[in-house]
Amino acid sequence: MAVQIKEAISKKELKKFVKFNIELYKDSPYHVPGLIDEELMTLNREKNPAFEQSEAIYFLAYKDQKIVGRIAGIINHKANEVWKQKAARFGFVDFIDDNETVDALFEAVEKWAKSKGMEELHGPLGFTDMDHEGMLIHGFDLMGTMATIYNYPYYPVHLERMGYIKAQDWKEYKIYIPDVVPEKHRRIGDIVKNKYGLKILKFKSRKEIWPYANKIFYALNAAYSPLYGVVPLSEKQIEYYVKMYIPMLRLDMITIIVREADDQVVGFGITLPNLSHALRKAKGRMFPFGFIPLLRALYGKPKVVDLYLTGVLPEYRGKGVNAIFFNDLIPIYKKVGTVYAESNPELETNNAVQAQWDYFGREHHKTRRAFKKQL
Repeated sequence: MAVQIKEAISKKELKKFVKFNIELYKDSPYHVPGLIDEELMTLNREKNPAFEQSEAIYFLAYKDQKIVGRIAGIINHKANEVWKQKAARFGFVDFIDDNETVDALFEAVEKWAKSKGMEELHGPLGFTDMDHEGMLIHGFDLMGTMATIYNYPYYPVHLERMGYIKAQDWKEYKIYIPDVVPEKHRRIGDIVKNKYGLKILKFKSRKEIWPYANKIFYALNAAYSPLYGVVPLSEKQIEYYVKMYIPMLRLDMITIIVREADDQVVGFGITLPNLSHALRKAKGRMFPFGFIPLLRALYGKPKVVDLYLTGVLPEYRGKGVNAIFFNDLIPIYKKVGTVYAESNPELETNNAVQAQWDYFGREHHKTRRAFKKQL
């Protein structure tokens, strides 16, 4: 039977759109499902402030009256303005291993993008750099993380079959935690703090971190602005992410570096215990019982941690500020029994970030790719 493509508009259809990912991967031991309510909020035009500068469309593919694929088409107009391009994005993409299904999904998004005057299609990407991005092309036999996409090996095969080519790759590393802080890092960290008048902030309560929450995202805007596809977050987007993420942070694994003279955030390191196994137990739902494994993982003694968000202001890059993070966090990791950290995606061209792991045992274990195609 021919594939039917339908736009997902109603709340019921959008819930089907979100839940298809969980259904498709229910037998996979490597897939980490997101939270259904959180993804629905991301797709909601009224709740996600990204729609101030973006527009989107959501398609479901049906075969024999059964959902067999999904895809979102996104145009971030601010990104096109910043990067001087006419590009649409595809994201939230999943499909069965079937040429007809895949062709129909991408044909729908390509047609929509061309109708909007776009000249190329990139993805998988989200509305912002805070959304999941990059299709897995290496590391299919490894469990994903909360911050990344997991996909079956046939996904990139279909993209290449349809004429999509590499736009950008991200590398992911398993970084082994040393028993002690390397002497070089300890020495450099002390020198850098004194030279530039920097200090570490640690927090004992969320009340203490709130005054710095927006400052962290201002620093993130500055640190990430040169990276592929990134557009600075607006004030409303910053407020949106602050309310979403601050309540779920583990305070001892947050390191903020500020300039003593004016209390400006110079760098930030936000680590979370790896929540992959807990999210698999939650199966996309926080309630009625999904929050239990999540809380246990968040406040337990994690053998694996995720380097969730890290960044340094451009004017402090290459000056040894990263050593300050290592000096603070390595003892914390060792205290709770952490064996290694997941770097999460790092642009392959970001040599400065990857060079910082040269002093540690590391393993490049996953690679993901953004594809592109001229329309």
